[in-house]
Amino acid sequence: MLDAALIKECADPSLKPAIVEQFVMAAGSADPFAVTVKSGGRLILVPKAASAEEAMAIVRQYAGQAVVRVGLTQFPAGVGAKEPTDLKPDLVDACQNLRKGTAMFAKVLRIVAKWYGNPTSKDVFPQIFEDAVYAWKTGEFEGLSVFQADDPGGALANQEEPRAFKSEADTVDAGAPERTEAETSDEKKIGTAGIRVDLSRIGGQQ
Repeated sequence: MLDAALIKECADPSLKPAIVEQFVMAAGSADPFAVTVKSGGRLILVPKAASAEEAMAIVRQYAGQAVVRVGLTQFPAGVGAKEPTDLKPDLVDACQNLRKGTAMFAKVLRIVAKWYGNPTSKDVFPQIFEDAVYAWKTGEFEGLSVFQADDPGGALANQEEPRAFKSEADTVDAGAPERTEAETSDEKKIGTAGIRVDLSRIGGQQ
């Protein structure tokens, strides 16, 4: 859970706090020093950074030759940087990372919303949010590089909390079938965990 004060102080004001929280839960990390490195779609194992200095050393080592994501929002480290020296330690500062990440995610949301024709129905927002999270993770939406693309601007209407991420404490829609706890927790895990490999079938064990 993100600290409410941190969201209030640092997150982009165009996003509702609940949306900021859902975004970090779905696409970010709980560790401000978290660095993820991918090359050719494959995850490169890097040592876990215990400090800002260690995290930045990893970022600078791989920036420019791999996709490097960093901090609470898993911000794409190379965006706007031409040299490794352009990469500033504010990438691993919780507040600055949240500020940069949520501002960039708000832009991605606006790009996706524009593609949908900027619908005002609150029922459509969860789908826009889902597509924006996917675009954040891949860096692309409908062939467009979302991090480099221009911001279409405009307000984000009807920020409805995505249903899949709603907490179990929320009331279930009347008439909707009750879901089991296992189903709900499985839904929460989607997008927040790394790649899982089922090893149970090795050796004939079912």
